[in-house]
Amino acid sequence: MRGAKPQRALESALVRDATLRNGESILIACSGGPDSVALAAAMNAVATKQGWRLSIAHINHGQRRSADQDEAVVLHVAAALGLPVASVRLSAVPRGEGAMRTARYATLQRIAEKREATAIATGHTAEDQTETVLMALFRGAGTAGLTGIAARRPLAIGIDLYRPLLRRTHDELRHYCEMLCLPYALDPTNEDVRYRRNAVREALTTLRLSFPRLDRAVARAAHIVADELADAPRATLRRRVREALDESGELLDVDFEHIESAVRALEAGRSGLFHAKRNVSVSVRRGRLGVKKR
Repeated sequence: MRGAKPQRALESALVRDATLRNGESILIACSGGPDSVALAAAMNAVATKQGWRLSIAHINHGQRRSADQDEAVVLHVAAALGLPVASVRLSAVPRGEGAMRTARYATLQRIAEKREATAIATGHTAEDQTETVLMALFRGAGTAGLTGIAARRPLAIGIDLYRPLLRRTHDELRHYCEMLCLPYALDPTNEDVRYRRNAVREALTTLRLSFPRLDRAVARAAHIVADELADAPRATLRRRVREALDESGELLDVDFEHIESAVRALEAGRSGLFHAKRNVSVSVRRGRLGVKKR
C-alpha cells in the first residue's frame, strides 16, 4: 500500500466496492486474527460515509488453548473501535474443519438475525482465494469451482455472506493493523500440515518466492471466471476490448490491468486513450473501440 497514508488504500477500496450497499447493517465476523481485525477497523473508518451500521461477532470454538486469548483480542478491538460485540462460546462441536465451519456460520446467522443485519462480512483474503481455487483444481472441479470464494452470496433469507478482502493480501492487512496499533492473534493450527489446506499453504509459500504476485493473479482469474459464468456486463466489455486487440494482432502480452482501464472507461461512458503495451493504446470514444499503434 503506497502513498503518504497507505492505510487509506484499504479504506478507499471498501468505498469503491459495489458489492456492499449504502445503509446496510453489517455483522463483522472477527476471529482476532490480523485479517478480520483489519476488516473491522477499515469498515469502521468508512462506516459513517457509507451509512453502514456495524457490529462484531466472535465465535469461540474452545478447541485450543489460545481460544480465550483470541476472544480477549476481539473484545479489545471492539472496545477500541466503539462497536457492539457478541462473543459466543460453542459447546459439543464435532472436530473437523467442515463441522466447525457449519457450526460457526449457523451461529453467525443467529447473531445477524438478532442484530437485524443484512450481511455478514468475513476477512477472507487473496491467499484464501488462491488456496480455495487450487483445492478445487485438485478435486477435479469444473468451471464453477474455479470461481473460488464468492465476494457475496446468500447465507439465509435476507442475510448474505460478504468477503471484501479477496484481492488483499495477508501482509497488507497485518501492516494495516500495525499502523493503527491494533492487537491481533495468530492461529497456531495454521502451521499444522495434517490439514490439507495448510499443506497447500506451505507449498504456496515456496512458489511465492518465484511468483510474488501469485495471489493477486489467482484472485483476478477467479473474479473473471465468475463474471463470465454470470454473463456479467463487465465480462462482455472485456471480450470487446480483447477482440479489438486480437483483430489488430496486438493482444499478446497485454496486461489485464490495461484491459480493465479501457473497460472502466466504457462502463463510465468516458473517452480517451488507454495504454495497452509498448507503442499500443486502446482508443475509447463514445462507446467505440479502436487500437492505436505508434
